Amino acid sequence: MIPPLAAAWEVHEFLTAHQVNYAIIGGLAVQFWGEPRLTVDADLTVATPLERLEHFVRQIVERFPSRVSDPVAFARRTRMVLVRATNGCDVDISLGLPGYEDEVFQRAVDYEIEPGKVVRLCSAEDLIIHKAVAGRPQDVRDIEGVVYRQGDRLDVEYIRSWLREFAAVLETPAVLERFELPWRKLHGSERV
Repeated sequence: MIPPLAAAWEVHEFLTAHQVNYAIIGGLAVQFWGEPRLTVDADLTVATPLERLEHFVRQIVERFPSRVSDPVAFARRTRMVLVRATNGCDVDISLGLPGYEDEVFQRAVDYEIEPGKVVRLCSAEDLIIHKAVAGRPQDVRDIEGVVYRQGDRLDVEYIRSWLREFAAVLETPAVLERFELPWRKLHGSERV
């Protein structure tokens, strides 16, 4: 098993034991939904009640070594927990907020990484949404790969609805355009 998948499995076992909903996002999900590319870490989003943030972060860093000196303060500031799996692979855990992330967990799909080992992957649509909000150059390329590979199987209205909301909240209209541009390329110049 490649190191990022092994790390994801290890974190899956921990989260499952603690009854924490999660979904794999990032490069591992891109390999499943889009154009496969090299990824050297595992990215997940988890369901964490705001009032239990500190407790959850402490649980995680008791099991996995933290990559930052003050993981609780870092998590409060960034909504991220950065740890390392036992195989040395970095794991970035995003602390999801109620609302959109609840949809992510409901829409997540099972992915068998090897016989008897199943993890949860975010849907193709939610991968596009995460990537559009992040907006780095690699994220934009990943969106293109997912759009071209999944095509008309995508729930376009779901994507647009959430991207409009994020674009408004973030005051960044480009969030929606990061999806619309490859979508229009796939379907010609018309807006579908």
